[in-house]
Amino acid sequence: MATCPPYPMHPSGPADGAPRHAHWWQQRWVRYGALTTLLALSGLVILALVREQTGTEGFLVGLGLAVLPVPLLIAAFRWLDRVEPGPWPNMLFAFAWGACAAALIAIVANSFATKWIATATADPAGADTLGATVIAPVVEESAKAAAVLLLFLFRGRDFTGIVDGVVIAGVTATGFAFTENILYLGTAFGTDQLTGGRGIASVTAATFFVRVVMSPFAHPLFTVLTGIGFGVAARCGDRQHVRRVLLPLSGLLLAMSMHAFWNGSSTFGDYGFFAVYGAFMVPAFGLLTWLVIWTRQRELRTVREELPAYAAAGWLAPAEPFALGSMRARRLAREYAGHHFGKPAARAVAQYEAYATSLAFLRHRGRRGRAGADFVVRERELLHELWRRREVARPALDHAARATAPPVPVAAGPWPVYGVYGYPAAPYPPYNPYTPYNPYRS
Repeated sequence: MATCPPYPMHPSGPADGAPRHAHWWQQRWVRYGALTTLLALSGLVILALVREQTGTEGFLVGLGLAVLPVPLLIAAFRWLDRVEPGPWPNMLFAFAWGACAAALIAIVANSFATKWIATATADPAGADTLGATVIAPVVEESAKAAAVLLLFLFRGRDFTGIVDGVVIAGVTATGFAFTENILYLGTAFGTDQLTGGRGIASVTAATFFVRVVMSPFAHPLFTVLTGIGFGVAARCGDRQHVRRVLLPLSGLLLAMSMHAFWNGSSTFGDYGFFAVYGAFMVPAFGLLTWLVIWTRQRELRTVREELPAYAAAGWLAPAEPFALGSMRARRLAREYAGHHFGKPAARAVAQYEAYATSLAFLRHRGRRGRAGADFVVRERELLHELWRRREVARPALDHAARATAPPVPVAAGPWPVYGVYGYPAAPYPPYNPYTPYNPYRS
């Protein structure tokens, strides 16, 4: 077995944290069990509440229609997260929190607040408007932000930047919108059953068009602002306490404001909804999409800039930083491994790519003085995970690097150089695009 290369020196050299004894309530299985129980109970209660309001038939219709945009939204957020894919358990938790816990908090709190306002003001119509434009945005965005906060606090290793915040927030909001759509579509179906509405003129069709066709991204768009706040805070140093608090709060306030503006569009006249949708929601969606894609390109550039230090130390092959910094090369590497060695090899290459990306981000934070006290431990963990998979991953990544390397033109000399038997020979030695790059060379 090959000997591991020496570890590269940490740029800022934090000390290892001393292990601490964990009490029984701090054990992982206790926390997971309590969280799973909480989400399961929330799911049962929200299921009963929605079914009570919509009826069994309305619930089934609402469920069948509300589930349609979910796979597309999850796939979109997973696509954004391809550079450093987050663990599936985090995604499942975020969706479950949004669909169960956040939805339950919103239904109970919104209903209580609206009834209290109606009783206090003796104006039910005004209470509904105030509840939709003021109470609902505050309650719902706070409930969804709780999932992002929990992962930010307890899964900090998986929460390293803006893209992570966007993905977690978006998946949480997708789960919330899923439950809310069941309620709205099921209620609309019940209204059609009473009034005899049919076809495209039915309340169900109108609700489906507005909530599922026109604005499936509405809730994710609001909560993504909170996720961006947490993502920027994750890039701050551990000692920047004020920024790590104010940035998420600022994102949450922006999410509440946008949510309130969207909910209040129905009070802007007959065409207020369409005006807000076209002049505000669609441009905001396009701007945030551009921001996330641009951030993802910056992440790839970080991979290309940080990994050469590990290639120089012998942990990576010379061509790997180039291949790992290209999404096309990564895909080709997985396909090559799967074609020649089978699906387990393709999964190993995908894991290798994810660990290498985490390593690049870790070193980037270290060079900027933002690494935590567990930098050395985490670095060694990632390097050993890479070393375990190198025999499968290196040939695949080398193939991908050669397949995607840009062509380099070589100019001819001013005079011919003759080789054997008088035929012209190559004026220069073959170009090697995989020479190790030294980021510290002047």
